[in-house]
Amino acid sequence: MIFGEDRGRLRRFYLEAWRKRQSGETLEPLEAMVAQVVEQHPEYHHLLTEEALDRDFTPEAGQSNPFLHMGMHIALAEQVATDRPVGIRELHRRFTVACGDPHEAEHRMMECLGMALWEAQRQNRPPDETAYLECLRKLLD
Repeated sequence: MIFGEDRGRLRRFYLEAWRKRQSGETLEPLEAMVAQVVEQHPEYHHLLTEEALDRDFTPEAGQSNPFLHMGMHIALAEQVATDRPVGIRELHRRFTVACGDPHEAEHRMMECLGMALWEAQRQNRPPDETAYLECLRKLLD
């Protein structure tokens, strides 16, 4: 994880990367990746403010967490770039073909990624890569 358990620092990184993108400043590679994901989500732009740094986004309040959503895009990009778990790159390609768009493919894949992360957190263990890949394969069928 980029900033460990510090939610505020992680969120501030998003805000700063987006600010730099908007002002035309030079971005470090990770900042560029974050800014690209933010750019793909105009529905979240109004949330990239100082007030959002400490805000809770809860499903009980009918909210989705924009930072979690964008972070999952970044996680998927990293997985595809490294093909870890092995086979994820090919599954991403297949989802992209099926959806016709890599961004939409990632939205579909997030269902399985979210489940794998939730299970890992609930059981206090690393994510089960085999179960994660199997979930993705089932979604494709």
